[in-house]
Amino acid sequence: MTSMNPSSSPSDPSHASAAPTASAPASDAAAKAPGAEHSAGRPGHTHAAGHAAMIEGLSKDVKDDIFSGLTFASLGVRDSVLKSLDAMGFSKPTKIQAGLIPAVLAGKDVIGQAKTGTGKTAAFGLPVLCKLTKEQACGALILVPTRELCLQVAAELNELGQFTPIRAIAVYGGDRIQTQVDQLKKGPQIIVSTPGRLMDMVERGHISLKNVKFAILDEVDRMLDIGFRDDIRRIFGKCPPPGERQTVFVSATMTPEVERLARSHSKDAEKIVAVTAGALTTALVKQFYLPVQPWDKKKLLAHLLTHEEPAVTLVFCRMKRTVDDVCKYLQAKKLEVHAIHGDMYQRKRNKVIEQLQSGDLKVLIASDLASRGLDVEGISHVINYDLPDDPEVYVHRIGRTARIGREGVAWSFCTPEQGELLTSIEMLINTEIPKLEYPDFVPTPPPRGVPAGPGGGPEVKKPEPVNRIAATMAPPVPAASTVDPSKFPGGIVPSKLPAKRMFGRVKGR
Repeated sequence: MTSMNPSSSPSDPSHASAAPTASAPASDAAAKAPGAEHSAGRPGHTHAAGHAAMIEGLSKDVKDDIFSGLTFASLGVRDSVLKSLDAMGFSKPTKIQAGLIPAVLAGKDVIGQAKTGTGKTAAFGLPVLCKLTKEQACGALILVPTRELCLQVAAELNELGQFTPIRAIAVYGGDRIQTQVDQLKKGPQIIVSTPGRLMDMVERGHISLKNVKFAILDEVDRMLDIGFRDDIRRIFGKCPPPGERQTVFVSATMTPEVERLARSHSKDAEKIVAVTAGALTTALVKQFYLPVQPWDKKKLLAHLLTHEEPAVTLVFCRMKRTVDDVCKYLQAKKLEVHAIHGDMYQRKRNKVIEQLQSGDLKVLIASDLASRGLDVEGISHVINYDLPDDPEVYVHRIGRTARIGREGVAWSFCTPEQGELLTSIEMLINTEIPKLEYPDFVPTPPPRGVPAGPGGGPEVKKPEPVNRIAATMAPPVPAASTVDPSKFPGGIVPSKLPAKRMFGRVKGR
């Protein structure tokens, strides 16, 4: 197998048969990055020396883009939490952490935006661990959009607070309610939950939100969309009002509408934006797009996975059935791959994530379930098998690699009709995504029945625009030559619209 060489040139004849035509980082760059070795604790965390070496090994531009020049102690983090950070090997806060932690410690409501992979969980979790006391059961409520993120955030907070009396539990659907009720009886100070299961627990009387001091929405753009908006309003209605609780919202992307909604649930929220250089994606993610015909996408994916040597790869598909279809195709090619999407049983989803975190899984085919907050160090490649319809989803997807200072690669398959979608993604992230081609990949001709368009691709016909309202109000009159008189009563064929139609005003009293 051949891997990409960052020092090779497209004109180098020795790489003409297998190397891509655009320069890219080594496929296993993330695995060989300084400090990539795992600690003896939860997989994915480095020794203190390894983490420091990793930071020192970064270029000055990258360090300036991600890390602040402060220390956690200077931000006001208490000693017991500093001890946890030291044990986990973290000494320098990122920019979002340096901005968010002092603001929350000062009692402010905050709206935080930062690039994916820059430590937003610790940014809101550390001040909560510092301010809560052991007696404050359900003192902090953290709402997340997916079950996987729920488990992950709770585990990370417990690790950050390992030398404090503060404990977090995960409350989510798909697991036995009684198990979670037993955990709630122990009076945990932090509850991390998905909205649906939380409302269920509140209605059953297992959770009271009257003592909530911190209400936090992670991935706020997803939490305040149409699907969750009513649930969030109901949940916040059962918490103390703004001013009597602190409200924190964080995400990588933040539209004006989402910010307006967030402010309606908070009081004088301070917005902290830790996005420098105008880009929403970190410079450590090397992004490329690969032009491909729709019928060749599975073949190209198999080609990449067999001709490259990615350490751990996440492949994102738009639909759940595509996830299953691609997974079966690759397994038929004798590739070891696994799938994860929302229709799978929760126990199986948990097992897949555990395999991913432990390093036992190399290729994961996923729906956008895994694009939000999944933090697994060692993911070297993200492949967008399907470009997302929403450009903001692209930001969250590729943020699964290049976590906290490590390098990563993002490849996106782009079909001929998706040029405008790719451009909209580039406009959002303020970065041009270069083209990447594989000279040794041989495209297949269009399937039978697919008309060929320009460049050998399928002919894409755009439908003519139709004014639905105008068509309803003034339907076209058929030409006399095309009318069959036998189909009209008495042989009378209408030649124009009736003089009066039912568009008059309704008379009131």
